[in-house]
Order: sequence, then structure tokens, then C-alpha cells
Amino acid sequence: MGAYIAVDVGGTQIRVAVFPQEGIEPLRQKKILTFHKNDAPELRIIDLIAELWPANEKVLGIGVAAPGPLDPKAGVIVMAPNIPAWTNLPLRELIHQRFGAPVTLGNDANLAAVGEWKFGAGRGHENLIYLTISTGIGGGVICDGRLLLGQSGFAAELGHVTLLPDGPLCSCGQPGHLEAISSGTGIANFVTAELAKGVPSSLAPDPYPSARDITLAAQKGDALAMAALNRAGKYLGLGLANFLQIFNPSIIILGGGVSQSGDLLLKPMKASLNERVMGPEYLTNLTITLAQLGDMAGLLGALALAREL
Repeated sequence: MGAYIAVDVGGTQIRVAVFPQEGIEPLRQKKILTFHKNDAPELRIIDLIAELWPANEKVLGIGVAAPGPLDPKAGVIVMAPNIPAWTNLPLRELIHQRFGAPVTLGNDANLAAVGEWKFGAGRGHENLIYLTISTGIGGGVICDGRLLLGQSGFAAELGHVTLLPDGPLCSCGQPGHLEAISSGTGIANFVTAELAKGVPSSLAPDPYPSARDITLAAQKGDALAMAALNRAGKYLGLGLANFLQIFNPSIIILGGGVSQSGDLLLKPMKASLNERVMGPEYLTNLTITLAQLGDMAGLLGALALAREL
């Protein structure tokens, strides 16, 4: 018998879990802060793996879901905006040198898509789009039963399609990306700008309203909050129409905290999608659903990747 280790690295937390050779119930798991004192995050990952290393099982593989852009073929993180020191970091080799077991590295949003495909809402589908709508917007595409990576592993940056060329700046520095409009940050930025113009609302500019604050206000009938979610949904639908025409999936899976806003976001999204898609054949037998795995998606995607070693 053997075991697999899965790692999910975020800007706030590192999660590591040990899984049996079959099944998806972890034998052991633990999460720690990504940053602590002056400890390098990569060393914190290695220390946590060592802490959970099974005493009586051979580790057959280690799968790592990490922020990108990254090159999964070379095992190198090119850049991680939330971990500034990670520039051209050979994370796969660092972990392999320490433990000797085979290591595979993947983009966290891509691997969340794999997790939902293998173990969650996407089971049984061969063509799938996964979109996580949270602080930012990430995604992953399963095309003809394979994860779409592209030449350098940078494919499926779905949050960074341009919808408004002169629109608000995205976290990447480019204007008008889907992420800049429909992410939690984009929604909050829109509301804050409208409040600064004197638009009436139950929300106050100080403290800075979060996407959750805005959703709660919208549920109580706040006009500005409702308009912000309607705007985000409209452009999300426009983005999805583009994705349908490029990838022709049988299912779209929406994850992340903002996706839990319900019809306040999803109703204008579907209306915009129906209006903008090229033809009704793209909607035939299409499923649009919420993710099932929550914050386990990336970890289970990393597990699936490790099991392919």
C-alpha cells in the first residue's frame, strides 16, 4: 500500500493532506499561514509535508496546487502576485530534493477544475469550464477529457479576458478584464467609486465594503448593491458567452464566494449569456451549476495530479 500527499498553496494559507492510495478522504491534514515571521513560504511547505509524512506508508507522489502564472512542465512558478518573492521559483525540484518522491506542480485554479471534474460537480463530463469568482477570477478548462495547459502552461486565464478596453484596472495592471469587473474586488471597487460620487446607499465608504457586505445589502434591497451585482453578472455572462463559443463545454461550474450571491448575480449572468451567445445550439444540453467541493477543490485536484505520476 502507499499514500499520496496533496498541497494547496494560497496567499493566506498552506494546506497539506495525506490521502490513501484510493479514495478522497484524507488520512491526515493540516493548514498553516503562508507567511509567518521571516520564514520563506517554500520552506514552510516543506516543513509541513515533513510533519505529516506517513510513517508506515510509501509516498507514491506529491501533488502541489500553487498560484501562478507557473510552468507545470518545468515545475517552476514564474510569478505569484500574492507571494512576491516567488519569481522563477523551482518549487517542484525543491520539494523533490527534500523528499525524493515524484512531485507534480499545477496552477491552483486549473487544479480546482480538475478536482471538480474528477470528484465534484463535473463528474461524467469531458468538456468543462470551471470559474472561481472570489477576490479575483481564476479558471480551468477540460477539453476532450484533458486539462488544457497550452504551450507554457499559461492557458485558461479566464479572468483576464478583456471586456471593457477602457474599463477599470485589473490586478494584473491591464484595463477592463473580467476580473476587474466581476470579481469580489471589482464589485467592491465599483461600489466604493459610486459612494464617492455621492450615490445613496446603506453602505458606507469607510470601512471599505466587501463583496459579502454588498451581497447582504443587496438582499435587503439596497439599490446600489443590487446594481453592482447586476453589473458583475452582466459582464460575467458576456465572458461566458465568449468561452462557450471557444470551448463548447457541456457544463460550466462556478465556484468561489461571490458565486454564492444567488440570483442577484446569476439571473443577470444568464440573461446576458443568452443574449450574447452566437446561437442557441451552444446552450443545448448545457449545465450551469455551482461547485460542490468548496475549498477542497484545489487539494483534490492536486491529489488527482499526483495519482497520474
